[in-house]
Amino acid sequence: MKRSVKTLVEEAMAQVTTYTLEQARALHGEPGVQFVDVRDVRELEREGVIPGAVHAPRGMLEFWVDPESPYHRDVFAQDKEYVLFCALGWRSALATKTLMDMGMQRVAHFEGGFSAWKEAGAPVAPKADRSDKPAKA
Repeated sequence: MKRSVKTLVEEAMAQVTTYTLEQARALHGEPGVQFVDVRDVRELEREGVIPGAVHAPRGMLEFWVDPESPYHRDVFAQDKEYVLFCALGWRSALATKTLMDMGMQRVAHFEGGFSAWKEAGAPVAPKADRSDKPAKA
């Protein structure tokens, strides 16, 4: 392998804005800031969510952000700063770098990810059930 995931994360971390947990907590809930959870849906179901965060799975993020994509989501067309997070801060570093490469300027992530957030006693809620999901018979 020419470049390990460790190398990719280190390179991304050198180029992206990384907020401390304290800075992220201060930004949480601000009107000009949108938290974006890039974790897998199973992680949300198991661990909970940060209230007000938008879930954008890592595998769909670029498609949801790109206004030319048929999968574009309006939440990414707002004049806001987007603060990404994952479980530990590795996937969110890579995702932040990718969005910067796509031309997004107001994007960052925070160190330690959801694990650090939860451990610090910051607000966490259970993942809401999808109301558009058909009921089981």
